[in-house]
Amino acid sequence: MAAANFGKIQIGIYVEIKRSDGRIHQAMVTSLNEDNESVTVEWIENGDTKGKEIDLESIFSLNPDLAPDEDIEPGPETLPPPASSAKVNKIVKSRRTVLPSKNDPPARDNRVVGSARARPTQLPEQSSSSQQNARRKSNCVKEVEKLQEKREKRRLQQQELREKRAQDVDATNPNYEIMCMIRDFRGSLDYRPLTTADPIDEHRICVCVRKRPLNKKETLMKDLDVITIPSKDVVMVHEPKQKVDLTRYLENQTFRFDYAFDDTAPNEMVYRFTARPLVETIFERGMATCFAYGQTGSGKTHTMGGDFSGKNQDCSKGIYALAARDVFLMLKKPNYKKLELQVYATFFEIYSGKVFDLLNRKTKLRVLEDGKQQVQVVGLQEREVKCVEDVLKLIEVGNSCRTSGQTSANAHSSRSHAVFQIILRRKGKLHGKFSLIDLAGNERGADTSSADRQTRLEGAEINKSLLALKECIRALGRNKPHTPFRASKLTQVLRDSFIGENSRTCMIATISPGMASCENTLNTLRYANRVKEFGISPSDIPFSQGSGSRSDLSPSYEYDDFSPSNTRVKELTVDPSTTGDIRSIIHHAPNQMDDLETQWGVGSSPQRDDLKLLCEQNEEEVSPQLFTFHEAVSQMVEMEEQVVEDHRTVFQESIRWLEVEKLLLEMTEEVDYDVDSYATQLEAILDQKIDILTELRDKVKSFRAALQEEEQASKQINPKRPRAL
Repeated sequence: MAAANFGKIQIGIYVEIKRSDGRIHQAMVTSLNEDNESVTVEWIENGDTKGKEIDLESIFSLNPDLAPDEDIEPGPETLPPPASSAKVNKIVKSRRTVLPSKNDPPARDNRVVGSARARPTQLPEQSSSSQQNARRKSNCVKEVEKLQEKREKRRLQQQELREKRAQDVDATNPNYEIMCMIRDFRGSLDYRPLTTADPIDEHRICVCVRKRPLNKKETLMKDLDVITIPSKDVVMVHEPKQKVDLTRYLENQTFRFDYAFDDTAPNEMVYRFTARPLVETIFERGMATCFAYGQTGSGKTHTMGGDFSGKNQDCSKGIYALAARDVFLMLKKPNYKKLELQVYATFFEIYSGKVFDLLNRKTKLRVLEDGKQQVQVVGLQEREVKCVEDVLKLIEVGNSCRTSGQTSANAHSSRSHAVFQIILRRKGKLHGKFSLIDLAGNERGADTSSADRQTRLEGAEINKSLLALKECIRALGRNKPHTPFRASKLTQVLRDSFIGENSRTCMIATISPGMASCENTLNTLRYANRVKEFGISPSDIPFSQGSGSRSDLSPSYEYDDFSPSNTRVKELTVDPSTTGDIRSIIHHAPNQMDDLETQWGVGSSPQRDDLKLLCEQNEEEVSPQLFTFHEAVSQMVEMEEQVVEDHRTVFQESIRWLEVEKLLLEMTEEVDYDVDSYATQLEAILDQKIDILTELRDKVKSFRAALQEEEQASKQINPKRPRAL
């Protein structure tokens, strides 16, 4: 019965098998398993012997010639001799009747096929024995020919399968080899993704990563998905590399975070593990912040604001609205309802170091510190909201006027940091605040050597704000005595979220899966990793039990050593011609504006002190030339604010002068006016005008010098495009 089940499969023969990645090749049968009707096969791949157990149905589907014959079912009483055996027996009997001879010695033919069922045959002559041997040889030849026919048939089937596989997978893709490598590696993993049943851990600082699916543009360009999320807290990047001999291989870099969301996770699931645990914090008189960080087009605005349908956004499915929904649900709880809390919302953006109110026609706002060192955004409107619908309306109004632009990655790219705040007040006093921030694309931080000043300032501010944000979050997690929040406008307006025992922060790093975005994705993951500095070990990678360890995998892969150096990188390059430590440059920068420090009062400002501290803490990311550029930009921005403020003062003073001069002119129309008084007052007005206008003119000249200094500093940065933070 076992022979009938296994058909013509025997130990030692080669059969066609199909791998999990769709490849089809030959393997040798090493054992037949009757208990589960399967066979064990082995093959050699890249010098290593591999094996697997395959059921009979799969074997017969690829090897139809080995399947058992279903047409002829011999019964227990019928004899099933082969046709060739019957023919040979007939020939032997006829010869025995034609040439009977009793003198010849008897000979037993033990090699006749089917002789087990026939009686011993005696051949009368040696000549008839030679003819019999000749006929037996011809039967062997026929068997060999049959084997050749089967082999040719099998080769044709294999060729057809190859052609079919080539149609299913586009072999014309230039990255086909890399795709197969990634597919083989993923086949060795044991996937344990994050689910809604997993527990939600309490974190003061929570860092997680979200991967988006390939978009239509990437699919049309035949881009590859190089991101794998095998478990709830591990992210793997399959970075394609090329050796000197042009051999392509994968460098698999591994990162670990609090949570990792794959491309199937909806916004509700991301919110459940990230922002939702922070809602209760603001009801306990705390400060909470939630950031979305990543490359342009990686899904930040989709995560925070909601799903996009073309250019239209469904705000009800973003973290903004989901957080507001839970805030109003918490208000109805008995222990919070008795507090009689009121809910307010603000929505503003930070673009090139300037703050604009998105709920008040993008009015420019001033950020100042009061006598208690509390940061105040002067003129920011707070709108009271009674329900989730009110919040959605404010989000739509703010998103409609947010600064955006077209890039190669996204036709509607965010160029500013958008800050949406849900504020709880009790009897007019601040009770708690939840800040939800959609950061600008991190790759814009690399645009510091652009020919366009606006693009340079945009990139410099993003670069500086992301550095400052990282250091503020790290200071919060380590309870450092000083937080460099003055280094950027973003951290300055969020100062109260980084100071205090009851402050909690969550960062959602969004990444693009495409191979074309691999460098920006790695920069995003390194940045997120340095915020909390997770450790990673080989045991964190969930390899399946059958695949063995990393060393057992295909030699075409090259894996990292999981050393800490792999998670840190010099993000911005340094000109080799320049030597010296950054600290010496920080304290002795050859800056033309040093002579203006006394005049402007910006030499020892808290902003510059925090910038120095920020650059000292990030020597690996900030080159000496880049620090000089940031210092020039900071001074230029401060001078710009002072020039604009002085100009506004002069304008208002000019209106007063006009009124005084008008009275003087009216006095001259009198018959007997006091000439001495007229001349004295006019001279005083002119002297005052000359003093104020001369001071403003000097400041404008210095401001123009600062503009030239910024332009020269931008040219000193290494022309090689630096990596974004």
